[in-house]
Amino acid sequence: MNPGIRGGRARRSPVRSISLADEPMDRRGFMGACAGALLGLSLAGCASLVARRVTSVDGRIELALAHYPELSAPGGSLRILADERADPIYVLAQGDGAFTALSPICTHLGCTVDIQGVRLVCPCHGSTYDRTGLVLQGPAERPLARYATRLTSDGVLTIDLRSRT
Repeated sequence: MNPGIRGGRARRSPVRSISLADEPMDRRGFMGACAGALLGLSLAGCASLVARRVTSVDGRIELALAHYPELSAPGGSLRILADERADPIYVLAQGDGAFTALSPICTHLGCTVDIQGVRLVCPCHGSTYDRTGLVLQGPAERPLARYATRLTSDGVLTIDLRSRT
């Protein structure tokens, strides 16, 4: 005997399948689907804003590059947040084996710049910086603050938080 049949009758599932061919979607269903899609897209976009928490020891952060594939290719970037700091740090792969660690705080009025390909752009007033922090377009007049970096032969990137320039 089939377990889904009791007393000769098929048991109906409490779950109703949804098909666009069954009936047209009403306004409420459409708005719900749009809200769900918008929420999904916005959460996906927020993933790029997440800073990875790291621990600093004696004013230094050490990143084993094997654990950060975002930095393995030229143009790669990583947003980190050291345990004692309020503002994140952008770590940018320059492509020649060099790395730059920058404060993302715009020197014009203190907004947080966004990484947009080969540039960092302030969403507040349009100041634009290159990936080393130099000003390409104002109103900012000073470069982004930089932290000294050093790459060891075993692939550990050290960022010195005490050497902000």
